Amino acid sequence: MSSPLGSLVVDSRDGRRVTVSRTTRETTISMSLDLDGSGLATIETGVGFYDHLLGSLAHHGLFDLEIHASVEDVALVLGAAFAEALGDRAGIGRFGEARVPMDEAVASAVVDIGGRPYAVIDLPFRGERVGELPLQLVEHVLEAFARSADATLHLSGTGRNDHHLAEAAFKALGRALRVACEPDPRRTGVASTKGSLG
Repeated sequence: MSSPLGSLVVDSRDGRRVTVSRTTRETTISMSLDLDGSGLATIETGVGFYDHLLGSLAHHGLFDLEIHASVEDVALVLGAAFAEALGDRAGIGRFGEARVPMDEAVASAVVDIGGRPYAVIDLPFRGERVGELPLQLVEHVLEAFARSADATLHLSGTGRNDHHLAEAAFKALGRALRVACEPDPRRTGVASTKGSLG
């Protein structure tokens, strides 16, 4: 697959389960994604809090996710894996939304996985990092995911604790993606009045 992130190799595909990899001079990423999983996650990026956020997304989206990588470009490859696993995107819900609290924080995610990449992120963090993860990367990660997944993402939240706000955001995103990706037994084609996605 040729994409804005260079060459992505689809190592295997079985229904809505894909294994992809990407190797550059700076990074090596290997990733497996099953959209019809049970929320199992094995994630090793070298940054514990980032692993935790991605694990929360998988757990609450009921996606099986395995990632072995450095932090850089993980979100781009994850988005591309979603795009590959969704295939022609026929017969799915397409839209999803969720609102998730975590103590004093609450986050809302609204997604459209119909092929229109865009991201609006409003997560007002108070500090500069949680653990080893610089919080300015959170917006970049979410934008990169939306771009390579060909998804529209609106994600916002409030909270006094940055850890809680970030975690609520990824949990909300997982639940919204779960709804959007789920098969719709009443739909035979793509969820678009134009007859094609976009």
